Amino acid sequence: MFKINPTQNRIAPLEIKRFGELGFTERKHLQEWLENCPQALAQGDGEELLIIQKEFDGFDDTRERLDLLALDKEGNLVIIENKLDDSGRDVIWQALKYASYCANLSKAQVIEIYQRYLNQKAHEFGQPAASAADNLIEFLEIDGLEAAQINRIKTQRLILVAARYRKEITNTVLWLSQFGIACQCFKVTPYQSGDELFLNCEQIIPTPESSDFMIGMVAKEDEEKSADSEQKHRHTLRQDFWEQALEAFSQSNCSVYNNISPTKDHWLSAGSGLSGMPYQLIFGKNEIRVGLSLQNSQAAANSFVFERLAAKRDGIEAAFGHSLVWLPMPNKKACRIQYTKDVDGYDRSNWPEMIQWMIQHMTRLEQAMREPLKLINKQLKQKNLSADDMLESAAD
Repeated sequence: MFKINPTQNRIAPLEIKRFGELGFTERKHLQEWLENCPQALAQGDGEELLIIQKEFDGFDDTRERLDLLALDKEGNLVIIENKLDDSGRDVIWQALKYASYCANLSKAQVIEIYQRYLNQKAHEFGQPAASAADNLIEFLEIDGLEAAQINRIKTQRLILVAARYRKEITNTVLWLSQFGIACQCFKVTPYQSGDELFLNCEQIIPTPESSDFMIGMVAKEDEEKSADSEQKHRHTLRQDFWEQALEAFSQSNCSVYNNISPTKDHWLSAGSGLSGMPYQLIFGKNEIRVGLSLQNSQAAANSFVFERLAAKRDGIEAAFGHSLVWLPMPNKKACRIQYTKDVDGYDRSNWPEMIQWMIQHMTRLEQAMREPLKLINKQLKQKNLSADDMLESAAD
């Protein structure tokens, strides 16, 4: 840190000092400074903290006391631990203990703790005590404390303050951040220039740059957890739906899905008599579908079968009772012929109707396709077509 001399247009380095050599102590000085100027712990984002207690010892079955207790603008409790020239080895353990002690404080208890603090300050200065409730309403910028969220589960924060941090402390803080525990380290350094003393308070963990990164990572992790949860939810729904659907199919006249097991996938395949060309049921959030999927590993075979079925389109659709959607998909190996219905698929109350629709239309589709597929299958076997032959035949 440098001191600017505008008259001489020069800067001069300030002398770095230790708190001990200046006669400053943790409790009488550093703690007092931060209590009366909590904005020293606000970095570029200009965060506001409200000190609600000093040397708080309101823990059951222990005489331990934390240095400063604060609230942030979100109503989260902030445990502040000060260690002057050296962080020591136990500051993390102390802060975590205090956070655990504070975690079960109710909103009413927090308000009471703050009111005791205000009463004590008023007594020291011989003034009437302010209202904790009124101060909190103003600080949190809310209409009333009834709907205020104060000290919610897993929201407690840690702030460590020291002139020097041991490696075991910084490593532990960084490790804790991976588990969503909000912990900041502030480095405080006293400087001297003649008779003037200065204090620099700098957040070193997380750095302002890494804070944005960590926020982004937390958001990404939340997104991934949400996606995982949604995926598990869908898997459970699909498994349940197919179990009900297959049970209903087993009691119907449609036998193509006999001996098929339910899965977590959104499709369920059954043999059509042609290799790699199954009938398919599709269960989606917004639609259900019956169809024939031509997905043989040989694209030429799919095209061969599709073209010959398309040539019989009028008869197939007449037998099915509806117009089908024909998807040759020339840029892909697979081809599809399908019939679709829009539904609210994830509403379980709709499932019985959806399943009956599937049974009815898969029965019709299998009957409409049965003879054309038998004939095409014979053609494939009789000609024993190679991939090139099938392409030529499909073009005929």
